[in-house]
Amino acid sequence: MSSLQEKFTEYLERESIFKNKDVLSTNFHPDNILHRDKQVDELASILAPCLKGNDPSNVFVYGTVGTGKTLVTKHVCEELMKVAGNGSSKLNVVYINCKMKKVADTEYRLSAKLARELGAEVPATGLPTDAVYERFFEALEDKTGVVILVLDEIDALVRKIGDDFLYNLTRVNDDLKSTKVSLIGISNDLNFVDYIDARVKSSLSEEEIIFPPYDGMELKRILKQRCEEGFNEEVLDNGVISKCSALAASEHGDARRAIDLLRVAGELAEREDEKKVTTKHVDRAQDKIEKDRVVEAVRSQPKHSQIILYTIINMDEGEIHTGDVYKDYQDMARRAGSKPLTQRRVSDLIAELDMLGVINARVVSKGRYGRTRKISVDLDKSIVEKLDNILKNKFYI
Repeated sequence: MSSLQEKFTEYLERESIFKNKDVLSTNFHPDNILHRDKQVDELASILAPCLKGNDPSNVFVYGTVGTGKTLVTKHVCEELMKVAGNGSSKLNVVYINCKMKKVADTEYRLSAKLARELGAEVPATGLPTDAVYERFFEALEDKTGVVILVLDEIDALVRKIGDDFLYNLTRVNDDLKSTKVSLIGISNDLNFVDYIDARVKSSLSEEEIIFPPYDGMELKRILKQRCEEGFNEEVLDNGVISKCSALAASEHGDARRAIDLLRVAGELAEREDEKKVTTKHVDRAQDKIEKDRVVEAVRSQPKHSQIILYTIINMDEGEIHTGDVYKDYQDMARRAGSKPLTQRRVSDLIAELDMLGVINARVVSKGRYGRTRKISVDLDKSIVEKLDNILKNKFYI
């Protein structure tokens, strides 16, 4: 037997510290959602009229990352579907994550995805956008009853394709005869509706549900719930749950981060064949997650965003402003075999990198000379070096 086979065999025979690792995934849906009773009741009350064939209000769900928005929305919709299925109500729920690649990055793809989810056949390319929208409209009409469209990360959708499509969705009930449509928009940006056109905002007539960040004690209870189902007994050292919850609470009360920290700490302990998960494993998990988060965020960015980041990373230290970046970016883009974008577009992409937390771009006033952004990279040196190597190898710069 080869050494590699022996390694795998040894792993199979070793007792795991996990009881059910799926419970420690951020995609896991617990039967009991802690500390979100108010939001569950609010959303349930808004959507309940669809059980009698009435169209419920459009709803916008706001909150920072990891505050339970998607979890609660899916839970309420699933329970609603169960009740509708037991009665005579005709109800369909379509969920779309607008941040997924090749799903909602163009109006064509979004219309096609929605149409397919409703049972229509739409090719990946080749039709005019109006024709795809028409098939989506026909698919809606064929469903009859109430259709709830859940657009997760709707702010990302509007940034990519504008708000015209959103306006069309809000007006679709005016043309439908046998179907009523309700929109649930989920956004990490609390100021999202302030950026959309006034006519779209008026058409939405939306109700709002706010999800506040979890505090340290709430995160602790959430982690204890997951640990009881996810880990074997007595494998967590004292202080592990408290440390994970405290670290996540300090970063905007992000339950996803707390759960990720706990799971990765357990994975690190298991790889080393240790019987206990300690706070040292949590420290190492935090470093690993931070590196992975930033690297994956950069990998998913458009080509020119990556070139801009590479430009910033390789500029001389000191004060860096948007105009300085643009001068160097033009040269870097040509070396990467691309035509440079306009300065305004580059400024927009710098703002997006700032929103992702990859760079820090603070707007400063230059008096009568207007405004600019003062740019810096406040990441750990090892992460910056990793990004530098990835982008250098990608563009052969």
